[in-house]
Amino acid sequence: QVQLVESGGGLVQPGGSLTLSCAASGFAFKNYGMSWYRQAPGKERVMVARISSAGGIRSYADSVKGRFTISRDNAKNTVSLQMNSLKPEDTAVYYCYVQRFDSWGQGTQVTVSS
Repeated sequence: QVQLVESGGGLVQPGGSLTLSCAASGFAFKNYGMSWYRQAPGKERVMVARISSAGGIRSYADSVKGRFTISRDNAKNTVSLQMNSLKPEDTAVYYCYVQRFDSWGQGTQVTVSS
C-alpha cells in the first residue's frame, strides 16, 4: 500500500533553515507528482510546494517563494523540502502528499521560534 513517511522537522530560530524529507513506498514513485502541504494550528491545510514526476516543473505558494525549494530523487523514492529564512508564521505540521492516490504522510512538526 502507499506509504509516505516524513522526517526532518524540529525547532529552529527565525532566519534559520530546515530540510524535510519524505520517503515514499508502495507505488511507482517516479511516475507521479508530489506535494508538500502544511497546517498551522486552527487553520486549514494548504499547499506549500509541488513538483512534477520528473522534477522539471515546480510550483510554490506565494508565502514561501524564494525561500523554499522542493526537489526529488527518483532513484531513492524521496521528495525533499529545503526551507530557508524561516519565519514564525512557517510554524505548522508539514505533510507529504501524492494526489494520484490521495495519500498523506503522518506529518512532521516545524516550529520557528526564538
